[in-house]
Amino acid sequence: MDVTIIGTGNMARGIGTRVVAGGHPLTVLGVDGSNAEALARELGGETRAGVVGDPISGDVVVLAVWYPVSREVVERYGSQLDGKVVVDISNPLDVQTFEPVLPDAGSGAQEVAAAAPGAKVVKAFNTTFAGTLVPGEVGGHPLDVLLASDDDEAKRTVAQLVEDAGLRAVDAGPLRRAHQLEALGYLHIALQEQLGTGYASSVKILA
Repeated sequence: MDVTIIGTGNMARGIGTRVVAGGHPLTVLGVDGSNAEALARELGGETRAGVVGDPISGDVVVLAVWYPVSREVVERYGSQLDGKVVVDISNPLDVQTFEPVLPDAGSGAQEVAAAAPGAKVVKAFNTTFAGTLVPGEVGGHPLDVLLASDDDEAKRTVAQLVEDAGLRAVDAGPLRRAHQLEALGYLHIALQEQLGTGYASSVKILA
């Protein structure tokens, strides 16, 4: 599948590494074209670069941006996202206080879905850290990627992308479960200083 990542930061690098490892063509779009080009060269494989605002041709669009920016990006692209699988990875938090924010829609993912009613929105990757996505594992265990969506086909598409990348996809249910996933994502962030794990830990379901 053809994947587009919007963003050039650490999460774009981590997810992009996994997409390329899975053998999928990738386009990276950034506000600064030079940053996108640098990341594309670093990721290698079939990776192209562009700027935010360029037409999107990919089957899957990953919003690898901060929560306040994700809705802005979706509104900018508008109907171009109709029929596409849009992956929201954000955890709603105040970037000044680092405290969680409760979106009126219930979750950041549901806000994205409301802003792009023609898109197939999937919540994913918000409980994984950028540094662990590059190797794809922690302590010898592949990362778990928890997925929530109201569109089963879109969820299967993202699950396939996750599995191709050497990770484990876990179906967390409908999109309304994004509220719980975002709370879990924030908790994982909040525990880092106390545990001293340096954002090198993972949320793992074992049985």
